[in-house]
Amino acid sequence: MSHTGRPQLSLTVNGEARSLASPPTASLLDVLRDELRLTGVKKGCGLGACGACTVLADGRRIKACLALAQSYDGCAITTIEGLESDGTLHPLQEAFIRHDALQCGYCTPGQILSAVALLEEGVDSRDAIREGLAGNLCRCGAQPNIVAAVAEAAGL
Repeated sequence: MSHTGRPQLSLTVNGEARSLASPPTASLLDVLRDELRLTGVKKGCGLGACGACTVLADGRRIKACLALAQSYDGCAITTIEGLESDGTLHPLQEAFIRHDALQCGYCTPGQILSAVALLEEGVDSRDAIREGLAGNLCRCGAQPNIVAAVAEAAGL
């Protein structure tokens, strides 16, 4: 317990060890956005249906709006802010730009993080990409370009 009476939460966020007091009912989304100011993690539906809040927890994609922060104590969390390395965009970020795979951009961080995990899981077709990204919605109609970007990154 911290001096505030809240449980202590330790996370490694985008490679940086972070320790903070967090209410036991706080979602990982709220901790990332409100406490750590990582606003690339988007609040969408709040029900786990849109995927705008997708982050990686120990390399696995999760919907941060449904995740109790305390359940991820000790985990490595990656947000869109943590994908670039030494000022160089992640290959998926570059592919999204090349394929114009965004319009309003609201879903883009969650789409990219979900795609990073999907590529780690392995895909062998555009249908597998579409199925693998089904939990991430794009309301602007950029889905064909998103699939093309992920297919390029997958070497398909």
